[in-house]
Amino acid sequence: MDNENISHSVTLTPRLDYSTSLLDEIVSVISQKRDALKQSNKDLVFDFDETNKTHLQAIEIERIMAFSLEILTIAKRKTKSITNIQSIPKVLPSSIPLIRTISAQLYELVPDSSQKLSELSVHLGSIVLDSAALTHASFDFSQSNTESSTLLDKVKLMVDSKISKQYPNVDFFKLCNT
Repeated sequence: MDNENISHSVTLTPRLDYSTSLLDEIVSVISQKRDALKQSNKDLVFDFDETNKTHLQAIEIERIMAFSLEILTIAKRKTKSITNIQSIPKVLPSSIPLIRTISAQLYELVPDSSQKLSELSVHLGSIVLDSAALTHASFDFSQSNTESSTLLDKVKLMVDSKISKQYPNVDFFKLCNT
């Protein structure tokens, strides 16, 4: 039995390495896209027209990219904090809903990254299940979902604040209520 656990444990490492590499790749793509949007939107700081749908969409897409990047950076940090097989069921379960949320948000904007995030969530889910089986760990999905929701809310507030400061001439309160 111990040899079986060791061999299964060994198979987790390459899968986790692949998942980390995939996440690094996605973060790099999203970071580049966010930087490009920020650059292309810099004229909107002073020349924003709240009646121009293109201006509204440009800022909203930048907000989504900034939000996605922040969440994926947190997921990346969590994934890289794994030190052993016992830490996997403690660290990863809350990252999976984060990744799925970002995948859904990027579906139309960056389809390739959305697809890779879907793949990543499946990989991480299987790693969590296998590690839990090997370590006899149990986890509460509702707690993981609550942690994820709380983190998503915090990051949304932070990103909204950054975007508001970046575009001081835009009345976001008025835009959100129209």
